[in-house]
Amino acid sequence: MILTSDAVARSMDYGHEIEFGVFITPSNQQPQQPVRLAQVAEQAGFDLATFQDHPYQPAFHDTWTLLSYVAAATERIRLSPNVANVPLRQPAVLARSAASLDLLTGGRVELGLGAGGFWDAIEAMGGTRLTPGQGVDALGEAIAIIREIWSTGERGGVRVDGQHHRAAGAKRGPRPAHPIPLHIGAYKPRMLRLTGRLGDGWLPSLGYLQPGDLGRGNAAIDEAAARAGREPHEIRRLLNVGADFADAAQIDRAVELAIEDGIGTFIVAADDPGTMQRFMAEVAPAVRERVAAARAERGTAVAPRLGAAAMALRAEALDYGAIPESLRATAVEPGSWEYPERQHTYLRGGAPGVLLRPTSPAQVAEALAYARSQGVAEGRVPLSIRSAGHGISGRSTNDGGIVIDVGALDRIDVVDVSRRLVRIGAGATWGRVATVLDEHGWAISSGDYGGVGVGGLATAGGVGFLGREHGLTIDHIEAVEVVLADGSLVRASRDEHQELFWGMRGAGANLGVAVAFEMVAQELGTIGFAQLAFDASETADFFERWGATTEAADRAVTPFLLLGGDQRGKPRLAQAMIAVDAAEPEGIIDHLQPFAMIAPLVGQQVVQTRYAGVIDNAPGGAHRGQGEPTTRSALIGSITPEVATALARFLDAGAHYFFQIRAMGGAIGDVASDATAFAHREAKFSVIAFGANRARLDAAWDTLVAPHASGLYLSFETDQRPGRLEDAFPPATLARLRALKAEVDPENLFRDNFNVVAGAAATVIE
Repeated sequence: MILTSDAVARSMDYGHEIEFGVFITPSNQQPQQPVRLAQVAEQAGFDLATFQDHPYQPAFHDTWTLLSYVAAATERIRLSPNVANVPLRQPAVLARSAASLDLLTGGRVELGLGAGGFWDAIEAMGGTRLTPGQGVDALGEAIAIIREIWSTGERGGVRVDGQHHRAAGAKRGPRPAHPIPLHIGAYKPRMLRLTGRLGDGWLPSLGYLQPGDLGRGNAAIDEAAARAGREPHEIRRLLNVGADFADAAQIDRAVELAIEDGIGTFIVAADDPGTMQRFMAEVAPAVRERVAAARAERGTAVAPRLGAAAMALRAEALDYGAIPESLRATAVEPGSWEYPERQHTYLRGGAPGVLLRPTSPAQVAEALAYARSQGVAEGRVPLSIRSAGHGISGRSTNDGGIVIDVGALDRIDVVDVSRRLVRIGAGATWGRVATVLDEHGWAISSGDYGGVGVGGLATAGGVGFLGREHGLTIDHIEAVEVVLADGSLVRASRDEHQELFWGMRGAGANLGVAVAFEMVAQELGTIGFAQLAFDASETADFFERWGATTEAADRAVTPFLLLGGDQRGKPRLAQAMIAVDAAEPEGIIDHLQPFAMIAPLVGQQVVQTRYAGVIDNAPGGAHRGQGEPTTRSALIGSITPEVATALARFLDAGAHYFFQIRAMGGAIGDVASDATAFAHREAKFSVIAFGANRARLDAAWDTLVAPHASGLYLSFETDQRPGRLEDAFPPATLARLRALKAEVDPENLFRDNFNVVAGAAATVIE
């Protein structure tokens, strides 16, 4: 086909990738036939399988039931009603049904919507007869409810007070696996305008159109889109066509529809396997090839992934066009579907300019090169590294900058069974690690929460439930694979890059991006896990007894203690979680008995479980942190009467809402202070407090707790005032880290996580 200049001038090619779907009759005379046809369509290479929705038609399957069944019988092909009968599909229920099926299929659902047309049959089924104008209004209300149900990042319930569809505080969710597109079956002007305002696609049938209707429809949609602040390319143009399009003679017509009328998806009505196969073998490839050639000749731009509203949210400081090609498809930008689920961390709210999600060390290097090109080293743009986003300090997100999320690097492999040597990707979570290792009867001490990422904990320290018996998490590391600031991948161990190996175990956030660790697990069978609640009204005495009992306990016992804010008129309560590495019930009780004698017990529960049963406790879902976390950390020695009194007075000050004492000592102290960058091996306890007010928390902490501290643990510290680095690292350790930093990161690329470079100005990007 040769395009004339007139054709080019009136062309409406929106640059959408050309796709092909099939329109299958949901007949129930042979119940499995529509399912088999969908399977044939998938095998033939169709992108989409669709089914008409006429709930009043007894000769048809219920379309949503059929879609669910077909979803289970296929693996790749996307699925959609063509189109859903909204007058008989309550929109809030339809939204939840679509989201559920999308989650179950990994994002294979699309949603065609229709305002209704066979009103006698709809009314006979209990639906309300609407005029054409009312039908348009009702569909608009339905779309509002559907979109609000999916908007789980918004606060409060869904409230849409429509004339035909209402929602009065309905709970939001579930959130679909991907942004389910809404394709609207529209022909008349009002429906076309609604499509331009609210739709993601226009889905008419060629058989119902008159010559020129596509052009007029596109123009009406584009005008409505512009008035709504949208770009025309944000609405995909789909078209139901007849089985005659499977004839090679129709290739010219299909190409013309794509180039001149903007059709991006052709949906062929076919209930014959041969027709489907012939179309995908002969017609589809030719159409794609010729459309690509015509676009190349004319310089047609590919439709952007994001719409105008989303593009307006991009960070001004970043060049999005410079994002490496290998990272572009998975990058998450403001305004994209994934962004609300990924922008925040566990405690910190963030609004990064882009999240890059590498799947290999080479892509990590590309992400770092991009970060350097955007001015990270000069301090113009913040850079954060994320493994799972649970870090208490919240430094794995930022505002307006770049986040490199290594969550995809999550493989867990056994390297050497005889040595219990495992290789763990930095993006794995400790809950999953615990579950995988438990299959071998192994474990690695790893904090107290399964949602924590391996990369963050294994470069900082790792004060966990097995710490007194097996040491810090970093004490299990045999080697670490690191992408340095210059993009080079190095393996650091006791034999290779020894100084880097030293630094990565305790201050890794300053030195590079850890992508994998080789670690030695410990044999571990059934353990005891106790949860005890105490009346801690005599707080100073309670703390002193707690400290003495902990230090006297066998190394097989690692207790954590936490207290919340005081409640008016109620005694102060302390809750203990105590891990006991003992298999027999009698042994577990013997280890716990001294703790039970510390103060009056008001609650107790003791279970036998596996380590995975303790640590694999993360519920999943997106992080919803808000603002900046307000925490303080201290490492202390024995809880002497003076220390116990100071801790009790801190609680009396009421500046906290969460206070925790984690036991250290034991095996943690067996390691020399200069063996790793985590140097405070003499500490017996790690003390942490969370507060709602920065000034109040700091004032109480600085006065009462800090004077008794021998150091702090940066993973639990969010105070950015000068002096925290000196608290975290003794002078010799800090000097050694600064020398190492100058060698491996001379440009100071990694600066947004308690930067060891001298000078307060380099610590945090404002």
